[in-house]
Amino acid sequence: MKTPKLNHDFASRSRREFLRDLAWATAALATTGLHGQTKAPDRKLGIALLGLGRYSSGQLGPALHETKHCYLAGVVTGHPEKGEKWATDYGLNKKNIYNYENFDRIADNPDIDIVYVVTPPALHPEFTIRAAKAGKHVISEKPMATSVADCDRMIDACKKAKVKLAIGYRLHYDLYHRELMRLAREQDFGPFMRMTGDRGFVFGERAWRIDKKLAGGGPMMDLGIYIVHGTCMAANGAVPIAVTAHENPKTKPELFNEVEETLHWTMQWANGAKCDAVTSFNHSSDTFRAEGSKGWIDFKQHAFTYRGIVCETSRGPLTYPAINQQAAHMDDFADCVRSGRDTPVPGELGRRDMQIITAVYEAARTGKRVQVKT
Repeated sequence: MKTPKLNHDFASRSRREFLRDLAWATAALATTGLHGQTKAPDRKLGIALLGLGRYSSGQLGPALHETKHCYLAGVVTGHPEKGEKWATDYGLNKKNIYNYENFDRIADNPDIDIVYVVTPPALHPEFTIRAAKAGKHVISEKPMATSVADCDRMIDACKKAKVKLAIGYRLHYDLYHRELMRLAREQDFGPFMRMTGDRGFVFGERAWRIDKKLAGGGPMMDLGIYIVHGTCMAANGAVPIAVTAHENPKTKPELFNEVEETLHWTMQWANGAKCDAVTSFNHSSDTFRAEGSKGWIDFKQHAFTYRGIVCETSRGPLTYPAINQQAAHMDDFADCVRSGRDTPVPGELGRRDMQIITAVYEAARTGKRVQVKT
């Protein structure tokens, strides 16, 4: 594997940091590479995917071929034919194929340790709570839920059941975004005071993503959340204190009759930092930029995607080896379950982002500056 191509100015980074990033690139899926543990796990943990849509079939299922500390042990689906196909394709035991009605029987299945909820957002609370009551650890795909109250219910249920809860924030395991978090933490470029983001794609079908009851909203919930989360990374975890927002007039009102089509918003922090952002189902873009008094980092293309990120800084371009973000995330969560340590992407992060999104929607609706409730 090639060493990352870095501008010579990055030689100022400590050897420890440089070797850490290399370790992430070459051994992100191994427990020893991630956390310095030397004891091999007793066994792989079994994961059941709940919801077999595009993300499960296109990303999570294939990623589970690459994981070292967990494996696909079962699936939960409302379509029997999908369950049969997955059983054939992945060599699953037929007893580990569940539907949404008999799902609670998973409590009696020792093959399954973790349930990954991959349904539309409005269904995340129900299945997270049911999985927790069954004694299973849970990963909930983002956005965590469609309301802060539902996020609270999910967190409380997992705490009561003494199981772990993580949110599908795969970018915490991506090397480029880890560098963003490092820059924010160590302030190589000073605190990031000016941020911009644009994430959108052209959406033209009648599907759950534009069904307000299932999705909770439109592109803000599906795409804008990445910018919300990315700015909090760039702010070293600080939460914005207030937001303003406005919705563009709809060009396809017959399609986007329940949710927004394009939304602009600004987040403001207590230290004066701000982020201007836009998300849309009517144009294609995926960029993010953060600027400080001493430099900047610019995700010029594919800022929040699975692969192909193009990133430059004021010191030169960054080129890191690609890793499978989903596999790294699931392996790390399996290690959290086994070791008892906290996940870096807990339910509280999902709740925080839902608080911000809720404020953005209120600002767009009222035309007023809205305080972010914490």
